[in-house]
Amino acid sequence: MTRVAIVGCGLIGAKRARALTEARLVVACDVDRGRAERLAAEHASCRAVVDPREAVAADDVDVVIVATINDALAETTQLALSAGKHVLVEKPAARPNDDLLALITLARTAKRVVKVGFNHRFHPGAQKMRAIVDAGELGELMFLRARYGHGGRLGYEREWRADPQRAGGGELLDQGVHLIDLARWFLGDVAEVSGHVGTFFWDMPVEDNAFLVLRTREERVALLHASCSEWKNMFSLELYGRDGKLQLDGLGGSYGVEKLTHYRMLPQMGPPETETWEYPGEDVSWREEWRHFLGCIEGREQPLGDLGDAHAALEVVRRAYALPGRRSRPIDRRKPPSPEGHS
Repeated sequence: MTRVAIVGCGLIGAKRARALTEARLVVACDVDRGRAERLAAEHASCRAVVDPREAVAADDVDVVIVATINDALAETTQLALSAGKHVLVEKPAARPNDDLLALITLARTAKRVVKVGFNHRFHPGAQKMRAIVDAGELGELMFLRARYGHGGRLGYEREWRADPQRAGGGELLDQGVHLIDLARWFLGDVAEVSGHVGTFFWDMPVEDNAFLVLRTREERVALLHASCSEWKNMFSLELYGRDGKLQLDGLGGSYGVEKLTHYRMLPQMGPPETETWEYPGEDVSWREEWRHFLGCIEGREQPLGDLGDAHAALEVVRRAYALPGRRSRPIDRRKPPSPEGHS
């Protein structure tokens, strides 16, 4: 039974705790002792602490889950690796200006597994997409189009995600990094980045929308849009090959039922053959990613989404933030409506 410490007991830390299988949560750590105590109370023989150094150094901890806000992700991962622990760190694993290469070297030296929380790879629809692509059913891949967005909530511009020092960026770094990771997973490494990053609605110093065009060395293209002025939570990923198209919509919950559609191009062209799979119910990606992580620790699998993938995604973010013509203030500062909350 793997013994786990979670550092960061907010929404994501709680989700990670619920997803544990073949494991036991023994330490809940948060700078807010009340949050740590509430999570610890849900797990037998789990203790609450406020100092991450105490959590990662504990002799009865094998794995550390790092679910802090962005400015503490890399530092806490370093502490855990230095203490000889395996680490599951939430995306984006660091702020764009933090040195992930040093963590990669440390993980290699410590001979410990570091998995980055790119849980979208573990949604059943995304896994099915990967299997169809690997079977060659789409033929040569051509391009990808993806959109991901939510509507924030009243006061969103005053939360930590709107603070460039704590978050390191805005919506591109928050939800957009999932789109970048999925684009790389299907199309390969990014050679060129173009597009526009700007703040259109929220009165905050980080972006609320990002429109990117990514190109690989093989001339494959990804068109991505991440938005926190979407108002209705949504997720859509379309992957095009010479022999057909895959379309994944929804992530469950407020994003709608997860549904994958395969459009198979016929020799005579015209309307394609269509097959659809739906995945109702709870979001299983957190549990499936945890099981995969355990397999990596045991040497049965290689990490799907590691520090190298996080570093590559952050390089895309850095290049996007350097694009010219970035809008820095919203067009209209009217009081926002009551949008759906971000999940």
